[in-house]
Amino acid sequence: MKLFQLPQQLWLQQPYAGKSGHSQLPPPTHLPYSIPSLRLKIRTFTLLALSDPGASGLNSSIKSNLGKLLADALRYYYFDSDSVVEEALGGKDAVRSFVKTDLKGFRDSETEVLKQLSSMGRLVIGAGNGAVQRAANLALMRHGISIWIDVPLDMVAKEIVEESFQPPASETIKGAYPEVLTQLTAIYEESRKGYATADTTIALQKVASRLGYDTLDAVTTEDMVLETLKEIERLMRVKKLMEEAARPF
Repeated sequence: MKLFQLPQQLWLQQPYAGKSGHSQLPPPTHLPYSIPSLRLKIRTFTLLALSDPGASGLNSSIKSNLGKLLADALRYYYFDSDSVVEEALGGKDAVRSFVKTDLKGFRDSETEVLKQLSSMGRLVIGAGNGAVQRAANLALMRHGISIWIDVPLDMVAKEIVEESFQPPASETIKGAYPEVLTQLTAIYEESRKGYATADTTIALQKVASRLGYDTLDAVTTEDMVLETLKEIERLMRVKKLMEEAARPF
């Protein structure tokens, strides 16, 4: 297994760094919704699903933008696990070479990054595709709340082809729209069981229908964040009820 430490600047950014107490958090985003009960030490893993559902890992602007805004609203920090792995291993070219020569070693590195991130508090983590490839990774995500952001696969493919969105260096996805769609479908089918272990799912199509939008493109990042916050609040209420029910009379 390839062992390494996360880059020092990443550790310095986490809220509990230093002996003097919490580091300064960014000002919260002003959304028309607030959840005081969520000012807790929880980690939220956001998973982008890739299909008519959609899957953890293939990065898209939807996942990264939602993760950043969600973290801002909660006054948490946001990390994209693929980006952390790339930085820890020395950049995109190093990752591509590592994947070709030692895929198992690369997956071990993904697990090590998730292990280190899961030990930190007040984080929203955009989990890469490798996050659902191993039982050990899924267990690490149980340290927080895992959320599957369900986006139609064809929207992700369109973003890659038409908007030149770059997937993580570990994912070799290229070609015209049909080829890209085929590659994304294969990745989804390989990992769909892992995606299904998420605590909850926020589906783009359901959000659009609930809000009365005619097209999926009309759904904004803010719309998705609000739905995610409501679902987190529901999960926290359920957890509290279960804990109270388990207490002896």
